[in-house]
Amino acid sequence: MSSVRAVGVIPARWASSRFPGKPLVEIAGRPMIQHVVEGARQASRLSRVLVATDDERIARACTAFGAEVAMTSADHPTGSDRLAEVARSLDEEVIVNIQGDEPMIEGFVVDAAVDALLEDSSLPMATVVHAAEDAGLSDPNRVKVVMTNNGDALYFSRSPIPHRRDDTAPRPIWQHVGLYAYRRPFLLEYVHLTPTPLERSEALEQLRALEHGHRIRCAVIDGWQSVPVDTPADVATVEAALADRQERGHGR
Repeated sequence: MSSVRAVGVIPARWASSRFPGKPLVEIAGRPMIQHVVEGARQASRLSRVLVATDDERIARACTAFGAEVAMTSADHPTGSDRLAEVARSLDEEVIVNIQGDEPMIEGFVVDAAVDALLEDSSLPMATVVHAAEDAGLSDPNRVKVVMTNNGDALYFSRSPIPHRRDDTAPRPIWQHVGLYAYRRPFLLEYVHLTPTPLERSEALEQLRALEHGHRIRCAVIDGWQSVPVDTPADVATVEAALADRQERGHGR
């Protein structure tokens, strides 16, 4: 398992509809993309970490703090397409898509996705989940997932799933973290799959893989919570979470 080479790629674009320039928003004195790069670099499974962007402002900022940058086309409809463009020029067997809006990311979370992928040679991709907080169950930006007994994803939704009919309903509800470890050949195949009805309905790209019959293994993470930045209002929440982590004496 340890001989398999993996690379982390962080797609970063300027033109977010809800939050233009989001990768460079300042969080605790540093651009958000720097927090993501530094967290990803803690992963023992990654040989290196790249930022994939089409924007010179993001590229300059990343170069300034020492990140490796791969310039990409500006025409990609999704982060996965941007990832695949970079992957075509790489020779690592595993490509890890690390979301640029996850400034709380830590190395062991990335490692968990890679380890989950490598558990089974037939798996094309893997991701990570953690127990959802009740406050986020109704938030469509916090994606929920249901799984099989062996940890393969059954479905992802922006709605709370499963529905809790009574107090005997399954607990916890699992929240998905948008981090994916792909086997490189599958990633290059995946971006050519036809977009699917459920993918369009939920606006969740990973449903394309499930609808085309591919498995996604989910690694369950304990002791860590995703605090993504979806809107400007989320910045203060992340800064508070970072301060709390530093007070507890671990993390960056």
